Amino acid sequence: MSDKFFFKGRQDARQSHISYGYQTKASHKLGSKKHPLTLVVTSEARKSEVDALVAEARLFAEVTIDSNEGAVESIAELTTLLNKASTVKQDKTPERNDPCNCGSGNKYKKCCG
Repeated sequence: MSDKFFFKGRQDARQSHISYGYQTKASHKLGSKKHPLTLVVTSEARKSEVDALVAEARLFAEVTIDSNEGAVESIAELTTLLNKASTVKQDKTPERNDPCNCGSGNKYKKCCG
């Protein structure tokens, strides 16, 4: 007998999910040894400051000096990594029969709840 009679799914092969634009491979992490940051500064003094910031954040970067007239400093990649927001965690309120967190030793329902 053929599988046609018992198959409940699709008859045709599914389209590849890559054709819909989903990125299946993990993106590279900026600031790593394999993918260092590319930063441009305008003076040697500023380069030493940026190098200190990179070393303090434990990142890897290629810092170049552009001393041409009208040159613009480009350290946006570094500032976005340094100012990344962290996850906010909230403390869970105790259940009714848990000990109160004020330190009284009573149950939460008898003290602060």
